[in-house]
Amino acid sequence: MRVSPPPPRTLVAAALALSLAATGCAGEGNGADADGSSLTLGYFPNITHAPALIGVEDGLYEEALGDVDFDTRTFHNGPDAVNALFSGEIDAAFLGPNPAVNGWSQSGGEALHIIAGAAAQGSGLVVRDDIETIDDLPGHTFSTPMLGGTQDVALRWFAREQGWEVDTAGGGDLSIIPQDNPDTVDAFELGEIDGAWIPEPHLSRILAQDDAHLLIDEPDLWEETDGMYVTTLLVVNADYLENNPETVADLLRGHVESVDRIDDAPEESAETARLHLEDLTGGTLDPEITATAFDNVAFTVDPIVPSLLTQAEQAEAIGLLDPVDLTGIYALDPLNDVLAEAGREPVVGLEG
Repeated sequence: MRVSPPPPRTLVAAALALSLAATGCAGEGNGADADGSSLTLGYFPNITHAPALIGVEDGLYEEALGDVDFDTRTFHNGPDAVNALFSGEIDAAFLGPNPAVNGWSQSGGEALHIIAGAAAQGSGLVVRDDIETIDDLPGHTFSTPMLGGTQDVALRWFAREQGWEVDTAGGGDLSIIPQDNPDTVDAFELGEIDGAWIPEPHLSRILAQDDAHLLIDEPDLWEETDGMYVTTLLVVNADYLENNPETVADLLRGHVESVDRIDDAPEESAETARLHLEDLTGGTLDPEITATAFDNVAFTVDPIVPSLLTQAEQAEAIGLLDPVDLTGIYALDPLNDVLAEAGREPVVGLEG
């Protein structure tokens, strides 16, 4: 099994338009494996993708998939991962909710299905110490991981709720500049930005710097779901799921085992994730930062459907998503079958 380097950053609209032009329509000509003899999984070098980090590092997916040829590829943003899912370069991926919804919308509901949750929480707005209150935010520059991505929508929605104007070119009351997470950490240290709405472990990496504090802990904004909101989902190419349901079920068995391992041994899992992140990035990550980041994330196979619906509504309201019917985006029967095998309660989809 090999780990490929992340591809370059692209913009949401351009990336999805390019992928649709290349494939014609979602799943058409994408080379989805007809016999399930191989599976390529995409994920990000983020703590919010820890089930993937641990499942890959500890061989849980390979073991669950048995004779299936298992491969991986890493990404830094959702549109690149969605492109790869559309084209058949990967068969399944860990994605944030907004890229998953964007992919569903741009493909007319044909490209992908959400088959499980992976993580909740683990994001917020970190700012410089001289930004003491929310009222101090206008006039400053902030980063998010990707235009139209989950944290980008969260910041733009928050600005809208305050009555502030922002645009996609970095103008307005707040200047919002999307960039890859590692670049954001460096930009904060260099004084090029004043803060970032960002996921773990990059949130904790910035907080470990001098002159930084957490102004908004995102769970505080989700009172209607008791602070729980989906951060990472496991999605699969729609054709791959149709052609290879047993292989997808085996992938889910490995995924459930990975999440269970995190719950059973969080400290050991945090160290495993740290080592895997170092292998992916070629850098070093302080064990204390990793442990702190782990404490800020809830790992669960439940996709927390109500929060995704809210996130989609927010993206529509700020003009980053056309109105979309999400009926059919979830395919949770395979997960619930796996959970039933273990005598566990099912997760609830749109109809629940």
